[in-house]
Amino acid sequence: MRRSMLFTLLALPTAIASAADPALTAAIARDYDAKLLPLFEHLHRNPELSFMEVKTAARLAKELREAGFEVTEGVGKTGVVAILKNGAGPLVMMRSEMDGLPVLEKSGLPYASTVVQKDMSGRDVPVAHSCGHDIHMASLVGTAHQMVALKARWKGTLMLVGQPAEERVGGARDMMRDNIWKRFGKPDYALSMHVLGGLESGKINVSESPYSGVDTLEINIPGIGTHGASPQTGKDPVVLGAQIVMALQTIISRELAPREPGLITVGSFHAGTKPNIISDNAKLELTVRSENEETRNLLLTAIKRVTLNTARAAGMPENLLPEVKMTDDPSLPVINDQKLSARLKAAWIDKLGPGIMDQKYKRASMVAEDFGYFTREPYVPSVYFTLGGTPAAELEAAAKGGPPTAMNHSPLFKAVPDISIKTGVETTVVALLELMKK
Repeated sequence: MRRSMLFTLLALPTAIASAADPALTAAIARDYDAKLLPLFEHLHRNPELSFMEVKTAARLAKELREAGFEVTEGVGKTGVVAILKNGAGPLVMMRSEMDGLPVLEKSGLPYASTVVQKDMSGRDVPVAHSCGHDIHMASLVGTAHQMVALKARWKGTLMLVGQPAEERVGGARDMMRDNIWKRFGKPDYALSMHVLGGLESGKINVSESPYSGVDTLEINIPGIGTHGASPQTGKDPVVLGAQIVMALQTIISRELAPREPGLITVGSFHAGTKPNIISDNAKLELTVRSENEETRNLLLTAIKRVTLNTARAAGMPENLLPEVKMTDDPSLPVINDQKLSARLKAAWIDKLGPGIMDQKYKRASMVAEDFGYFTREPYVPSVYFTLGGTPAAELEAAAKGGPPTAMNHSPLFKAVPDISIKTGVETTVVALLELMKK
């Protein structure tokens, strides 16, 4: 997943809220000790990059097949679809992502990743599950185990999906292009969850606002190379790039309405080879986030206008103006179905108690997801909920001036597996039983 999140939370109890079904809680705890914790640690030690999740997908498929599901591999490159039919009833999908990130893990965990893998450009990069997808996969397998054991309490068809390449915002799109609905059936409901650093473990949150859509852009800035001691004889793309970076910030502050969500982040600036050489090229890489088509069009149009005219103001000739291009398909906003959200919130509170819900955050931050490819066209009622990954004691210490909580995508990120996985399984099973109850 692509995320920039900041939460300031008060300390709350870390235990899962007392459940109305203690037998389910106990069964999940036994499964965690026997199977889910070893699986999680294996996945954490062995992450793979987007669209390279070959061993990860094979392991997930094996686990789901052994649980009793009919499993198909290779859907949308490395995706996994597992089906369990249990009579006439709704078709409900639960999705988990599988890919890791090109991050050097510095969590200090005994099972920390030391994996190095070649990325799509052939570079050797460190890889880590610094976004928590290993938590998701372990929870998905735990959900499979419990739903098989509870077949007498539900009816319909359960579809568990292992999705590749969420971090590149391409896996859901490619599974749809591989005709997942035609091959396995279009869901009546779709669910997904994501563990979140900064949210207390043992709690979940359902956002009332959309998760952002994302466009990934590249700005190539030509220059006129020359000696670093003679800048007047060339055109410096580093200076021009810096001017463009700063000018882009005024789009959000002066062109977008103050209460309208929107974001432009320049996450990468590459140029030059030596201090005494003015390069003939620079490159900026941007993430652009919005929640509706009108704002998206405003931002994309303004980025191109500001870039080109900043270059013109710097004296660049028309044949050397920067090029603004999109480097990947856009990610659609993820919008929770209001009716379905209300239904599942009521079920979670009824079965797990009101303490299961984190009540502080009604709006999502500008995080992005490709889950919308599954749910927007054609429309599928869906709920995407977040799962706490940080112990209350750690949050309390951070609130008192201690070490800040490491968020998703940080080299220091570490979601607590015990409570997070158990809560992930229990909340997912409660939701599925509500939607598929006899």
